[in-house]
Amino acid sequence: QERLLESGGGFVQPGGSLRSSCARSSSAYSVKRMGWYRQVQGKERSLVATITPRGDTISADAVKGRVTLSMDNAKTTVTLQLNHLKPEDTAVYYCFQEIQYYKYTTEYVELWGQGTPDTVPS
Repeated sequence: QERLLESGGGFVQPGGSLRSSCARSSSAYSVKRMGWYRQVQGKERSLVATITPRGDTISADAVKGRVTLSMDNAKTTVTLQLNHLKPEDTAVYYCFQEIQYYKYTTEYVELWGQGTPDTVPS
């Protein structure tokens, strides 16, 4: 299955910002939503935020007020900006895109990135 390409992230001091992008190389007939999850070592993957092509967003309580998602006009790339970083934001961040490849296929598929570690030291 197609793998999304993530970029950005890394080591950021508390109070700083991280900015990560997630690009899909293929075209799609329809995009349902895009977004990010994160996973802390030893814990389950949890939602960070999602965005629809219309611009509707959902974000986790832990990042509300600090997170911004944007989708490009081509609907191939989603960008995450997370501000006022805290040590508890340290995690591996995974992007996803839910798309319909062709008009004649009825189902949406979920594509995932490889995961990018982001570290905020305490």
